[in-house]
Amino acid sequence: MENQKKVIAGTMFVLFVLTGTAFGDSEMKGAVINKSSVKNSANVAAGINNTANMGSTSIQNSGAEGVIINASDVENSANVAAGINNTANMGSTSIQDSGVRGAVINKSSVKSSANVAAGISNTANMGSTSIQNSGVEGGIINASDVENSANVAEGINNTANMGSTSIQNSGVKGVIVNASEVKNSANIATGTSNTANMGSVDLQ
Repeated sequence: MENQKKVIAGTMFVLFVLTGTAFGDSEMKGAVINKSSVKNSANVAAGINNTANMGSTSIQNSGAEGVIINASDVENSANVAAGINNTANMGSTSIQDSGVRGAVINKSSVKSSANVAAGISNTANMGSTSIQNSGVEGGIINASDVENSANVAEGINNTANMGSTSIQNSGVKGVIVNASEVKNSANIATGTSNTANMGSVDLQ
């Protein structure tokens, strides 16, 4: 019986670590670690107010005390959000309206993959770190490896981030490091009021 409990506990831990992680309206103390391995997969959200996360960590309206690490390995995959108010995240870390005390680290490897957000008010993040309306006390490190991939935001008011760090309306106390390596890839934002960031640091 004791062995069965250990097996169940170990299995739950592995499932937590190896899948996409999302937190909302939560208070967390300690490390948040997402170590995903995604291969030959498709992740699609179609319609209105869509979010498609693949090998990503998403934290909203939360408080985190400790290190946040997203170290995903994504290969030969498609991540698509189509419609209105879409977000497509692949191998990325997204923090919104949250307070973080500790380092935020995104170390993803994305190869031969497509990340697409199409429609109105779209965001497509590939191997990127996105922080909005948040306070971070600690270092922010984005060191993603993106190869032979396409990151596309198409339509109106679109943002396409590839191997980038984007910080909006946030307070950061600590070093910001973006050391991403992007090879043979395309980062495209087409339509009206679009932004395409590749291997960049964007502060607003």
